[in-house]
Amino acid sequence: MTSIKEQAAISRLLSFLQDWDNAGKVARSHILSNFIETNQGKTAPELEQEFSQGASLFLVRLTTWLRLTYMTGLCLNKLLKSIGIFLSAVSSNRYLIEFLEVGGVLTLLEILGLEKTTEEDKKESIKLLQLIANSGRKYKELICESYGVRSIAEFLAKSKSEETQEEVQVLLDSLVHGNPKYQNQVYKGLIALLPCASPKAQQLSLQTLKTAQSIVGVTHPSIVDCVLQVLRTMHLEVQYEAIQLIKDLVNYDVRPALLKGLVALLIPSVKETTKLEPKILNDASVLQITAQLPVFLQQAAAAKAIGVLVRSNVSIAEELLHLRVVHSLMAAMGNTDHCNSQRLASLTLEYYVQMFPVVEEHVRRSMGEELYKLFISNAEDLYLKIDSIQADILAANKVNVTKALDISSDISSSNMSFFFDPSEHDD
Repeated sequence: MTSIKEQAAISRLLSFLQDWDNAGKVARSHILSNFIETNQGKTAPELEQEFSQGASLFLVRLTTWLRLTYMTGLCLNKLLKSIGIFLSAVSSNRYLIEFLEVGGVLTLLEILGLEKTTEEDKKESIKLLQLIANSGRKYKELICESYGVRSIAEFLAKSKSEETQEEVQVLLDSLVHGNPKYQNQVYKGLIALLPCASPKAQQLSLQTLKTAQSIVGVTHPSIVDCVLQVLRTMHLEVQYEAIQLIKDLVNYDVRPALLKGLVALLIPSVKETTKLEPKILNDASVLQITAQLPVFLQQAAAAKAIGVLVRSNVSIAEELLHLRVVHSLMAAMGNTDHCNSQRLASLTLEYYVQMFPVVEEHVRRSMGEELYKLFISNAEDLYLKIDSIQADILAANKVNVTKALDISSDISSSNMSFFFDPSEHDD
């Protein structure tokens, strides 16, 4: 038999549930507000004590009302926060299973795609997905099996709130860890985000890609083009993350393609640089934006990325020499339409001149003594001091260090064979 105290507790529970069942929209909103205020941070045993071992009876009412009203947005924020109290409670595995059994994951993912739902409500949905993902591998797999990666990535790209986007990044980072079955799916989803229009989404995707790449181990063929395209951004924080990812990618099998792609960006195609010509001829105001033409931003970023790479790894510097990087850097230095390209290319070339005597020799010969002295005295400010003729000399340079390197390599090889000719031996 139950005690009088237990009977009273059960009676209070039944009364509370009846009040909920009979309440209208306004009354339910008040009930949710009181629940959130009094139960935030409680453990599962404490919630059970609060509800006389019947907390699940209230949770099922919350999930049912969520399924019925989530498309209208009615009390959605309070509903999600209330469910979050159950899912975040210590020892809450039972509540989690109950929520998932009624299609909780699909509902949360559908909320992310609703146009009329507020950003704040979607953020609460992301927080619940975080709780689910952090509960273990099988729950991460459930989210991915529900086409979650696509829904989450699309929301990250479209979100207007940086705070919400950062919460999405936390979720994607969780999904790529301890999820071997679907980690590659998350990795591909992050790559697909790189061309999106949101700078914050690009920045966060690049950050998470660094982690994902180390976990997945194998590179996807599309990552090179996607990362190089990101270098067109005018947002320095995005450019920084792209270069950090490039630093990692040169340690994988895409290294040759990546280095070749960076060098190619130093000399934009005529097609790219003449895209705005008709507009420029008809509208003088367009002249103001040519300095920020994406292809020139990309050129400057490529010069910067190459500079970062060669200063950290001599073997990369040598590989780039065979790709005619010196010729391309000098051509970028002659781009009077974009001073940042000139400055960054000049700084990178300065490193090459200091490190490789053969480069110093070719650059001096190509520039001529006067221009070379200006370059050596202050490479960073060279673009401020050169005239149009000197700029043309740089842009039209024919420097080819590769030939000298090949000759040097042949001589070295013949010398080695002379000293170590297997046909010769001591008597």
